[in-house]
Amino acid sequence: MTTEPRLLAVRKNVLKQNDVLARALRERFRAQGTSVISLVSSPGTGKTALLERTLTLLKENYRVAALVGDLATENDALRLARSGVPVKQITTGTICHLEAAMVERALEEWSIGPLDLLFIENVGNLVCPASYDLGEDLRLVLLSVTEGEDKPLKYPTIFNSADAAVITKCDLAVAVDFDEVTALANIQAVRPAMPAFLVSSKTGQGLSNYLQFLTATLHAKLHVPADEASSHAEIRSGTSR
Repeated sequence: MTTEPRLLAVRKNVLKQNDVLARALRERFRAQGTSVISLVSSPGTGKTALLERTLTLLKENYRVAALVGDLATENDALRLARSGVPVKQITTGTICHLEAAMVERALEEWSIGPLDLLFIENVGNLVCPASYDLGEDLRLVLLSVTEGEDKPLKYPTIFNSADAAVITKCDLAVAVDFDEVTALANIQAVRPAMPAFLVSSKTGQGLSNYLQFLTATLHAKLHVPADEASSHAEIRSGTSR
């Protein structure tokens, strides 16, 4: 007797519960006028470095904060705190991704006042986060030049669930013989017409266009009807109701 049907039913129930919570979070964020951006990538891609630079640059004109997920340490939260904006750690233990319930609990314990932009840095993983909507407006998937050009082909689900791709550590592109044309073609093969940005947190390369995309897109999303935003999230997470 196999247990696969029961495991599948449990997984579907967990994902359904997550989607219900994510929808409530999205409605809450919209009512508060807060735009939410999540970042997903494999470990070592440079999420934290990019987010630290992003928070530092945006805080002059926006009320920004960040939630950061990690299995065990608060290292990333301490690093992001150097930006001078509110940062809160979510320690997941053995869970390889953030879930909507974790975000909800973190916000309940966090009194930071009104926000324009909330960033959520997910646990380093290109598999698990693809299935879990966090109530975000934008999901960014990162890949670094040091990882090679074929990440989109190896992990198509996470690229299909994202709204934009960011290629990081571009200051190292020549040193690692990174093929920019192939990488961009692979992204488009998996998710046609998805915006992609080449950046370097160290040198500042590409950050202007990347930040303009974030702010312009998020301002526009604040005026999208709630039912249309929810439909977009369902398509992105592969769910339907």
